[in-house]
Amino acid sequence: MTANELRSKYIEFFKSKGHTEISGQSLIPENDPSVLFTTAGMHPLVPYLLGEKHPSGTRLTDYQKCVRTGDIDEVGDPSHLTCFEMLGNWSLGDYFKKESIAFSYEFLTSPKWLGLDPRKISVTVFAGDENAPRDEEAASEWIKNGMPEDKIAYLPASDNWWAAGPTGPCGPDTEIFYWVGEGLPPEGSNKGTDSANWMEIWNNVFMQFERKDEKTLIPLPKKNVDTGMGLERTNCILQGKTSVYLTEVFQPIIAKIEEISGKKYGDTEDTDRSIRIIADHCRAATFILGDQKGVTPSNLGAGYVLRRLIRRAVRHGMKLGIDKNFMAEISAVVIENFKNAYPELEQNREKIAKELTAEENKFRVTLKNGEAEFQKLLPNLMKNPKKVISGKVAFRLYDTFGYPLELTQELGAENGFTVDIEGFKEAEKKHQEASKTLDAGKAKGGLAEQSEVTTKYHTATHLLQQALIDVLGDEVAQKGSNINNERMRFDFTFSRAMTPEEVKKVEDIVNEKIKEDLPVTMQVMPLEEAKKEGAKALFASKYGEEVKVYTIGKDPKNDWFSKEVCGGPHVQHTAQIGDFKITKEQSSSAGVRRIRAVISGGLPLDK
Repeated sequence: MTANELRSKYIEFFKSKGHTEISGQSLIPENDPSVLFTTAGMHPLVPYLLGEKHPSGTRLTDYQKCVRTGDIDEVGDPSHLTCFEMLGNWSLGDYFKKESIAFSYEFLTSPKWLGLDPRKISVTVFAGDENAPRDEEAASEWIKNGMPEDKIAYLPASDNWWAAGPTGPCGPDTEIFYWVGEGLPPEGSNKGTDSANWMEIWNNVFMQFERKDEKTLIPLPKKNVDTGMGLERTNCILQGKTSVYLTEVFQPIIAKIEEISGKKYGDTEDTDRSIRIIADHCRAATFILGDQKGVTPSNLGAGYVLRRLIRRAVRHGMKLGIDKNFMAEISAVVIENFKNAYPELEQNREKIAKELTAEENKFRVTLKNGEAEFQKLLPNLMKNPKKVISGKVAFRLYDTFGYPLELTQELGAENGFTVDIEGFKEAEKKHQEASKTLDAGKAKGGLAEQSEVTTKYHTATHLLQQALIDVLGDEVAQKGSNINNERMRFDFTFSRAMTPEEVKKVEDIVNEKIKEDLPVTMQVMPLEEAKKEGAKALFASKYGEEVKVYTIGKDPKNDWFSKEVCGGPHVQHTAQIGDFKITKEQSSSAGVRRIRAVISGGLPLDK
């Protein structure tokens, strides 16, 4: 079974169980500054898991592209991926543990679906602690479905408890594992007794409590189920492969790397590691660049992660002996493989190639500058009788000039030096801790919190977009937004800098609409109908899908200022927003401008 077949079968199965297929969302979370990327299939559904009604009903299913960057440096082994797909199904106050577990087991083991060997499946459930009891209900449902008791491991909250944050929805989960060891698992083997030979493929989260504080959990009146299956890992198991890189998801990409480099996968472990890094990072960079919201390489946030991915791939290309720009060639293979499931990759093909090549060129300049800086430092370094380059110096070359540690080691070795690796790691750790401290303020708010001020900012983005169109014309289209409790950031397509007069005019229009105290109304309708009514729907994609349309104006049909397809949250009327002030207008990337703005005052949301 191929990845494409697995993706289709999953959606087909859950549709047969009354689930509605919804569109996967952007890799860049909308109005959630607490994370840089969509890290799981549930991320775009947080408002609905917190109680908001979803326009497509209470049973949902989708496939979602995800990026996790906490372990970029781990990528290179046979299993870690930066970019991956999650297959998900949700119950929003509908079914609970009984149906969720039965659905999962049927899909995995039925010959009509995946037909996996039940003897090679084991599960974990929550063991219980002082805050919540052992999840006997989930264990009982597994046993009813045929799971032997010795295949059920009871693990602590660190393994089998999910929470939206320090407070809010939370609950136990049950994780599903498949045996990847030799033959059949021995009697009594499960994740608790043998963690090495059991690979996680699916996680079912049961949101049944609300955490009020550290010691207080109260049952939720409406319980939700949130599940996620890793497509690449499950695909690997279905094909009997020992690594995701040996499946058809990666093999065409690896073949192109072999062609360009003249090296063969399987030659040496060092060669294999570099090929895996290039394959993963180029795939991730292609998905990020090809996303609807248009992130490009930069020195901040998601753009910085993208830059790291590209440059690490290029560095490993150099290790394979590739001495020319190559990322765009490999990216073309990624696009070809995934364009049917993710049509935005094909739509952004030219932009992806252009940005990858530009970043490769910049990196080569960076390497030259770093080498020049090293040569400047050399006379002083030569005075060190121990011939050791300190970790502080090596980290400065990396942090200030983008010069990789491995190259500092190579240059050092050519001049008889070693590098203090532990000192480098220490300097890097201090830098990361400082960055986390600075970022702590930026991570306030987010969808999980849905605070009053972020709700006001969210509605203000609707007014801002329409005001920009009124002043600058139809060239304007939203490319993304980022909100926290202190400010809003709004990116939009436009070919030049705005004049001070245009900025003032936009600001005045937004404030005028706020002072008019226009009602904000919501209707659920098919996407095509919404477009016919004039609603902006930049990030909506699936034909016929039911969507929420928010209208700002006296009459949603005939007298409105703004109409957008959006998930929320929103104020009830515009006077709740307060005074709106644009603090900066600047370039974000080629053809994309960025506005930063703040609001103050405004009426409480319940008035």
